[in-house]
Amino acid sequence: MPSFHRLALLACLALPIAGHAAHGDDRSVPFEQPVPASGLAALPPMGWNSWNHFAGKVTAADVRGMADAMATNGMREAGYVYVNVDDTWEGERDADGNIQPNTKFGDMKALADYVHAKGLKFGLYSSPGAKTCAGFAGSFGHEKQDARTYAAWGVDFLKYDYCGARDQYPVTQANQEALFRRMGAALRDAGRPIVYSLSQSGEFDIWTWGPKTGASLWRTTPDISDRWESMIDRGFRQLDLAAWSGPGHWNDPDMLEIGNGGMTDDEYRTQMSLWSMLPAPLLAGNDLRTMDAATRDILLNRELIAVDQDPAGRPAKRLRQEGSIDILVRDMGDGSMVVGLFNRGEASAAAHLAWNELGSRFSAPTKVRDLWRHADVDPGKPLAPVIPRHGVAVFRIYPG
Repeated sequence: MPSFHRLALLACLALPIAGHAAHGDDRSVPFEQPVPASGLAALPPMGWNSWNHFAGKVTAADVRGMADAMATNGMREAGYVYVNVDDTWEGERDADGNIQPNTKFGDMKALADYVHAKGLKFGLYSSPGAKTCAGFAGSFGHEKQDARTYAAWGVDFLKYDYCGARDQYPVTQANQEALFRRMGAALRDAGRPIVYSLSQSGEFDIWTWGPKTGASLWRTTPDISDRWESMIDRGFRQLDLAAWSGPGHWNDPDMLEIGNGGMTDDEYRTQMSLWSMLPAPLLAGNDLRTMDAATRDILLNRELIAVDQDPAGRPAKRLRQEGSIDILVRDMGDGSMVVGLFNRGEASAAAHLAWNELGSRFSAPTKVRDLWRHADVDPGKPLAPVIPRHGVAVFRIYPG
């Protein structure tokens, strides 16, 4: 069955667009000036988001539980610091128009304080529409007010989903850009550093104009689901957008599904490898309180996290594709190169890579590290791993 979020998004997509087309609606959002870069998120953000596992059922108790888990299971030390509440936290506005949490959450500042006390950061979700995707109160007409409220609560991250705004205006690039800029400017003036994340499924080539909204990351794809086809499509399409991603401005292929049960451990290793090589934000989406050892090992692979968090922020590119094997390479800030050999086929396959394919600097590497086996391999031999169905092998090669 489609997820609640997907159904809500489809409803938002279908109805307003049909209405606008039928009535020749030419309303436009007043022009907003470009918003300077915030200087935040020099590295891809890492943390957890509530939607993939909890959807509309998330509560404050769940969020506290995730913060407790992250503070004790090694995730915080590995770099996962954001604890982000997605849609359905919103209540009504008070007589002065101030947004209030609903009864599932109660005192939002107290929740943020709890997360901060664990050495973590706190994130929320909203929409430029009067309603969010799930039908809760959005920020339309209250952008400055909401930004100040978020700052007062101690919010560190805002995911801003365009879905609900389709009810206010026709879906055009100009309208999206203006509404995203409006909140970007409000956050800039709110008095607290808040990482700004845009969500609208990659419409209108958002990667080309997202930086002018003050955002640090933007979704480039429709919602991910916990299926191989969904994950691999969203990951590999980022290769065509590499020129638009780097320190402080990240392409976002959506959150991690690792540990949610819809894919195999090999497929989850592929997602962790691909997202780290791109590099993409690493926002876990599972129940961190109950994850098994295999899930923990995947999410806490420090050698892959180091690839994702490399300060140079250079994106991966495709070296070649042969049969079911896709070989990606990424230049690292220290002069090494990371090679990912992805088996997108339905059976195990042998991969082959000669060092001279990587250029003259790597024709005689001094060290080759297997990032999943956490072991050095013989640099005197070419790579020839056998990769399981939908699996991956990742190596870091140091030049001679």
